[in-house]
Amino acid sequence: MSHIIAPSVLSADFSNLEKDIKMLDKSQAEWIHFDVMDGVFVPNISFGFPILKATRKHTSKFIDVHLMMVNPEKYIEQFKNAGADGISVHYEGNIHILSILNQIRACGAKAGLVLNPATPISVIKDIIHSIDTLLIMSVNPGFGGQKFIPNTINRIKEAKEIIKKTGAKTIIEVDGGVGPSNAKEVIDAGADVLVAGSAVFNTENPSETISRLKNIS
Repeated sequence: MSHIIAPSVLSADFSNLEKDIKMLDKSQAEWIHFDVMDGVFVPNISFGFPILKATRKHTSKFIDVHLMMVNPEKYIEQFKNAGADGISVHYEGNIHILSILNQIRACGAKAGLVLNPATPISVIKDIIHSIDTLLIMSVNPGFGGQKFIPNTINRIKEAKEIIKKTGAKTIIEVDGGVGPSNAKEVIDAGADVLVAGSAVFNTENPSETISRLKNIS
């Protein structure tokens, strides 16, 4: 498949969110990435159900919800009901990760597993067939605008190899510091979905930047 662009709402203009969401809906982006931070799992706090519901009203595109929070299992159904198409949870801090992934699938959403930069890719081996989307963090989670960690390229390649060997249908998503300068390298390593926040919204023409990212081959 050709790669998917998933702009992050975290970098949008919240004084004019409807305008930005409508712009994304008309753009070449297939997904909209939605970062939820609780101030506990990560030091930052972002937004929750009301903003997700508002986002859902203005787009028919796939909404990809990334939960950076403790006890995500308490809120899975609420996020699905608020408009999430995919829900990703962190491997770190969740002991019963397989049951959470199964819970996400049971409520009708795509199940994503997120790995922080210091977490070995090998942890996916025994649960790969329960992961629809493997989200590899290329920065430490919690804040936008960070620089891409170069070793992420090796991590993407390692994950791709595991997916091939197991015959899993898992797709690889990469989040953090991804933009026009490194997108080709990330795609060539095996990424299927590129999350881009400040690299899109901090440009003069975000829709044009999305097109540039989409048309990299």
